[in-house]
Amino acid sequence: MIALITGASSGIGRDLAIELAKNNYDLIIVARNIEKLNEIKKKIEKDYRVKVYVESVDLSDEESCIKLHNRVMEQHIRIDVLINNAGFGTCGKFTDTDLDKELLMIRTNITAYHILTKLFLQDMVKENNGYILNVASIAGFMPGPLMATYYSTKAYVVRLTQSIRTELRRQKSKVKISALCPGPVNTNFNKVADVKFAIPGQSSEFVARYTVRKMKKKRTLIFPSFGVFLYRHICKIIPEQLSGYINYYMQNRKIS
Repeated sequence: MIALITGASSGIGRDLAIELAKNNYDLIIVARNIEKLNEIKKKIEKDYRVKVYVESVDLSDEESCIKLHNRVMEQHIRIDVLINNAGFGTCGKFTDTDLDKELLMIRTNITAYHILTKLFLQDMVKENNGYILNVASIAGFMPGPLMATYYSTKAYVVRLTQSIRTELRRQKSKVKISALCPGPVNTNFNKVADVKFAIPGQSSEFVARYTVRKMKKKRTLIFPSFGVFLYRHICKIIPEQLSGYINYYMQNRKIS
């Protein structure tokens, strides 16, 4: 079995790679930083005796995403698990945040997910086997003032995943797709997004372990804590305007 994981040089992506290696998956790990990827490759191959291949790819570039899929197919590698994890955020008033950074975010958080999901899903459907995990966020279920673009990208990931899941069920396909929806996680995300979470984050190691367990149970939406699960359901019953005000207060504390 082999899994392809994007954004695997740190955080949740790295720890998902380690958890899958523990489950005897060979890996294709993808990120821009080739040095970090090689370090992770060396550690995983030493500790778990699986094969690890590295791919240095800028996932914000559409053509690079397509070429990644083509390279995998040309090597006759059948991907059993695809994990779309690469992504980042930014924080601030929508009128103040940097447009170029936001467009880069949209290409990374949405376009790359869309391309890789479509291309590898087509292969999996032909084989009638496979699993796709899209890393979304609890942010995908509510308005996100002061992180408007990031929240919107995660809403896209959630809805895309849910829609594809229904199509696969109607087709009676054995291919499964899920979305991981964590709350705050202690990763490099904070530094890139220029925020500090007002509440303690979970460890990426715990989130990865929990996620792999739920992947085996083929859950559509994976919430790695009861608090996040509960907050999602609270947001379903309270007015969106109130949810927006609450999140504005929370994001403002992050910036402060």
